[in-house]
Amino acid sequence: MPNVTKKSAKKSAPESAPESAVVVCVDGSAASDAAVAWATREAIMRKLPITLMHAVAPVVVGWPVGQLYAQMPEWQHDGARDVIERARKAVDAASTGARPPEIRTEVVYSGVVAALIEASKEAWMIVAGSEGLGAMGRLLLGSVTTGLLHYAHCPVAVIHESASVDTDAPVLLGIDGSPASEGAIALAFDEASRRGVGLRALHVWSDVGVFPVLGMDWRDREREGEEILAERLAGWQERYPEVHVERLLFCDKPSRWLLEQSEHAQLVVVGSRGRGGFPGMLLGSVSSAVAQSAKVPVIVVRSHR
Repeated sequence: MPNVTKKSAKKSAPESAPESAVVVCVDGSAASDAAVAWATREAIMRKLPITLMHAVAPVVVGWPVGQLYAQMPEWQHDGARDVIERARKAVDAASTGARPPEIRTEVVYSGVVAALIEASKEAWMIVAGSEGLGAMGRLLLGSVTTGLLHYAHCPVAVIHESASVDTDAPVLLGIDGSPASEGAIALAFDEASRRGVGLRALHVWSDVGVFPVLGMDWRDREREGEEILAERLAGWQERYPEVHVERLLFCDKPSRWLLEQSEHAQLVVVGSRGRGGFPGMLLGSVSSAVAQSAKVPVIVVRSHR
């Protein structure tokens, strides 16, 4: 049985630090198994360890009012052990044909969102399923994912249970033109290079429906969009010459186009915040919409990372 720990805050480790790992949130659900399988392949690809993390919510007793059990009850120990064992088997199953990653396990007696956010300070990436069991006494993993998208300190990968991924399909990247999207661009190129596939870079120059405006030349906006794509991609194309890049430019509704194009991709990478303000798109809301609705895995890169 893994040790139950209560982690204290630590300084964020560099992305290249040897202790960095792919951390996956496990809860014993089918969505959790899908997240473990994807995280395993990511860990193998990057030669990183994988941490199977399960959070157990503290039990509140009736008297004194609001008091918590100081230690995890035995029945929760048993449940946590079963969840971790199931996740280990999922790692083994996903490692077929490759050397499995080093497996680390951690069970924490605290709220799941708080525990994962703390873990994200040193993780390379946090991986979570899009939904949980939803049983009484458990959080839906969808709410966990929402919390991670807002507060995690590292990239967050959202995995859908029913996702059927074409490993020959390209990586889709959403670019909004702001410096905040630079981290997403870097990760998207790296993911495409490691997978040996192309990259589709999508830019939408407005987040609202387009209506004819007297005196407005839409060709100017298109040229601006083309310049943004060229500027943001130039250095990375030089760094990853093996990655074929296709540029996609649209005029409105970024989440719609990202979702539509995701049907022809194996992975979507977006930033967590955009230009902000009217008429710029708020990539935070766009990334949330794509993470919830896309059928393929979605990685959301926090702007400060």
